[in-house]
Amino acid sequence: MATHPDEPHDESVAGRLNWLRAGVLGANDGIVSTAGLVVGVAGATTAAGPILTAGIAGLVAGAVSMALGEYVSVSSQRDTEKALLDKERRELAEFPEQELEELIALYEQKGLSPGTARQVAIELTARDAFAAHADAELHLTPDELTSPWQAAIASAIAFTTGALLPLVAILMPPTGLRVPVTFAVVVAALAGTGYLSARLGGARPLRAVLRLVCGGALAMAVTFGVGALVGSTAM
Repeated sequence: MATHPDEPHDESVAGRLNWLRAGVLGANDGIVSTAGLVVGVAGATTAAGPILTAGIAGLVAGAVSMALGEYVSVSSQRDTEKALLDKERRELAEFPEQELEELIALYEQKGLSPGTARQVAIELTARDAFAAHADAELHLTPDELTSPWQAAIASAIAFTTGALLPLVAILMPPTGLRVPVTFAVVVAALAGTGYLSARLGGARPLRAVLRLVCGGALAMAVTFGVGALVGSTAM
């Protein structure tokens, strides 16, 4: 039976797409937050030193915050999944017959006839009862739980990659062109990440691009205005 080439039927493919989508979103966070920070400082001063210091501080703080948040989130999720798997393992050891009937009922709910559901459940139980129940009941693969460290490192790398773009963009041009060049570079980058994230998620690219570009442009305009106001009153 032929399948559509764009459909990620392989679970590993779907998992890689989820990781890629998370990376794109992390990079987008790095772009927007760092761009707003350096443009805001550029509104207050034309000196490169304070802009560089603020940009690096924002990059490091953002990457650490993203990594810690991802680590805590994934650790909590993993602990919950492991607890559910341990509970399932105990139930299989203590109530094997009841668990078999439960598995049969699950396959019947999926649309299999009672006879077929029983045969499938018996064969899967004989092969690996724990894996069969983890998949049918919990929708988990015991050997493929998400690693908190991998999630934290990937999040930090994605944020840092995105944050470097506005930081480099605002330091490379001459003083008078810093903000316009950074604005243009960031808008282009947000358009690219919006398009990519929409394609990965199967959504319409135009709406995602407009949402990111308008949001990023608004953030830079507001921070630049605040920086210019604070800079003028501080002098």
